Amino acid sequence: MFKKFLLLCVCILVVASAAIFYVKSELDSYLSQTVRIQEPTLVTIKSGTSVGSLLNRFEQQQWIDSSISKKWMPRLIRRLHPEVTQLKAGTFELTTGLSLKQALLSLVNGQQAQLSITFVEGSTFKEWRTQFDKAPHLMHSTVDMSESEIAQRLGIDKDKLEGLFLANTYHYTVGMSDLDIMRRAHTQLQKVLDKYWGKRKPDLPIKTPYEALILGSIIEKETAVPGERPLVSSVFVNRLNRGMRLQTDPTVIYGMGDKYDGNIRKRDLQTHTPYNTYTIYGLPPTPIAMIGEQAIAAAVSPDDSKYLYFVASGDGGHVFTKNLRDHNRAVQQYLKKLRARK
Repeated sequence: MFKKFLLLCVCILVVASAAIFYVKSELDSYLSQTVRIQEPTLVTIKSGTSVGSLLNRFEQQQWIDSSISKKWMPRLIRRLHPEVTQLKAGTFELTTGLSLKQALLSLVNGQQAQLSITFVEGSTFKEWRTQFDKAPHLMHSTVDMSESEIAQRLGIDKDKLEGLFLANTYHYTVGMSDLDIMRRAHTQLQKVLDKYWGKRKPDLPIKTPYEALILGSIIEKETAVPGERPLVSSVFVNRLNRGMRLQTDPTVIYGMGDKYDGNIRKRDLQTHTPYNTYTIYGLPPTPIAMIGEQAIAAAVSPDDSKYLYFVASGDGGHVFTKNLRDHNRAVQQYLKKLRARK
């Protein structure tokens, strides 16, 4: 009798062991399958999402094989692999080639997906708004707002926002808004502006930080050569100190707005706008572009020079001169190079 009982126990143990082995094999096979995504993909997990509902979503999107899935699989995962079930809300990036277990671990332990948007020096607020509209996974909360309404929401006491954000790369996560990035860009601008305004050269013809932004925006539009910015700044500072008009083409273009077709004609130089520095003295009323840190530094710390003019060299930089005669000669040299290239 005892032998029969012992044999029965052994049989039960064998069957149980086989069942455990089978279940574990099924679970291992399920978790080791590769998540079938062809490129890095964002996955958004809402608060309260269970591992079971997440796995159902993966199956519906055909990222994992549903044929080996069992109703009891999520419960088994929670028991044997609790480390992959502690999901947190957010948007995360899954890379290619991950097993299901690796994917779940990356969702549990990973950082939220970081997206980025880059605004180049010299771009305008109008161009920024276009970039915002095209930015993926960004809430477009300012689409129906005017510029002055956006300024009010940001606590900026200006009607125009040109030049009031620092040109830079900004990272964001899914769910952030364009207004969030604008606020951060304005805060960064203020930090940079305060830093350099406190170290400005004495006796500058610019009297406020906002005027420094206006001058910096003109410098930004005039040259893309970093080493030239302080020299370009010195030309404008020298002209302002002498009461000369700045006579800089980017201000004319900005004042023309949508009328600008890529060419500046003589009549454009003579047509008065608040921004046309061929017809007005001093600085225009607002910046004409968004600027970077180097342009701000150049505006408040120009080189010491006696230059009053500059013109493109035709080789990527500029030729700086101290009088109109030399300037005209440099202009003719530039035009000669242009003709030779045609």
